[in-house]
Amino acid sequence: MRVELESVPCRAAGDADLPSALERARRGDEDAFRVLYRAVQPGLCRYLRVLVGQDAEDVASEAWLQITRDLTSFRGDLAGFRAWTATIGRHRALDHLRHRRRRPVADAPAEWFPERAAPDDTASAAIEATTTDAALALIATLPRDQAEAVVLRAVVGLDAKAAAAVLGKRPGAVRTAAYRGLRTLADRLGGQV
Repeated sequence: MRVELESVPCRAAGDADLPSALERARRGDEDAFRVLYRAVQPGLCRYLRVLVGQDAEDVASEAWLQITRDLTSFRGDLAGFRAWTATIGRHRALDHLRHRRRRPVADAPAEWFPERAAPDDTASAAIEATTTDAALALIATLPRDQAEAVVLRAVVGLDAKAAAAVLGKRPGAVRTAAYRGLRTLADRLGGQV
C-alpha cells in the first residue's frame, strides 16, 4: 500500500468511525488509513516529543513507515492499535536516541534556510505550538517513567493496560507513575493555575 501523508501538526483530528476505518485500512483502503493517521498522529507526536524533543516529527515518520508496512498483520481493536503505534514510536525513539549519542548533530544557523510563507494561519499555529511545547517541556522534566506514563495516559489516551504493554511494565506501575507525575506537575503549577 502506498499512501501519501501530509504533515499533521500536533493537534486533535476529528474522530470518524475509527474502528471501521481500522478494519478498512488493514484491508488496504488508503482513505481509511488517512483517517487513522489523522486521529493517531497528534497523540503519537506529543508522546515522541517528550522522548526525543524537536526530532519527534522525524521519529514519527519512521514509525509510520513501519506501521504502514506491518498494518496487515495487526490484530486488535482501536485501543490496541493506539498502543501498537505508541510501542513502535517508542522503539524508533530509542533507536534515534542511541543513534544521536553515537553521531551528534551540529545546529545550522537560520540564515542558511530560505524564507517561505506559511500556507495556514501562522499566528494560531504558533500559539497552539507554544502552549503544547510548554506543557510537553514541563512533562519532560519529570523522571522518564513518570513522563512516559503521563503522556501515554493523558495525551495519547491509552488505558493503564495498553500503556503498560508499551512500556513493558505492569498496569499498576503505570497507574502509579502517572499519578506521581501528575501530582508533581500539580505541585509545580500550584501558584500558576
